[in-house]
Amino acid sequence: MSIRIEGESNGVVEVVFGPPGSLPTCAADEHTELATLWGRIQQDPRARVILVRSEGRGFSAGGDIKLVDDLLRDGATRLRVMREARELVQGMLDCELPIVCAIHGAAVGAGAAVALLADVSIAAEDARIIDGHTRLGVAAGDHAAVIWPLLCGMAKAKYHLLTCAPLSGAEAERIGLVSLCVPEAELLDRARAVAAQLAAGSRSALAFTKRSLNHWLRAAWPAFEHSLALEILGFAGDDAREGLSALKDKRSPRFS
Repeated sequence: MSIRIEGESNGVVEVVFGPPGSLPTCAADEHTELATLWGRIQQDPRARVILVRSEGRGFSAGGDIKLVDDLLRDGATRLRVMREARELVQGMLDCELPIVCAIHGAAVGAGAAVALLADVSIAAEDARIIDGHTRLGVAAGDHAAVIWPLLCGMAKAKYHLLTCAPLSGAEAERIGLVSLCVPEAELLDRARAVAAQLAAGSRSALAFTKRSLNHWLRAAWPAFEHSLALEILGFAGDDAREGLSALKDKRSPRFS
């Protein structure tokens, strides 16, 4: 996956996933960049809003196969990814700039984390949001425990996180998982309009409102830390190896 940062004269900085024509996935370098870019953008005095979008055929499928392979084999990789996953969530919560996300196609894994942790999440009607952790044989740990129950309620969160049932953009809006849902043809224009509206607002008022609201998420931080540790622990187990094998073979996993 490529990550490109585009500055705009109206104060909206666009973070663009790519390349075009493919479903963006995170290799090790991109996972590291996702964890750190929020603080870097915030340091730019011209930046007022961050808009995250993808020019690929979907939003992002999360970690690539090689990264998952490395997680299964190497303890140092597991510790690094755990640290970066924590920094990604912390970075998006602590970033004082409003973050708007335009979601089309598939948003899975780290892609779903970015999409749902945005302050304003706008999904195309036929977007597909999936938390596939349990199907891979590990706990849903990279963002789910901190945000899903608060957005859509515990019953819906448990159903989708335990079963990995996909959500369309329309269904995600219905249950409160995303802020807005629009036809895909209107997605980028609507996201840019919302970003421009926020960029024209009071920087301090928006930052202080975001900071205050995010204390609801910080109250769930112990649950997030616990879930993330258990996810990473799972990558050392047999179920994760079977989950990855099933993914490569395009079959249902057969857990022992």
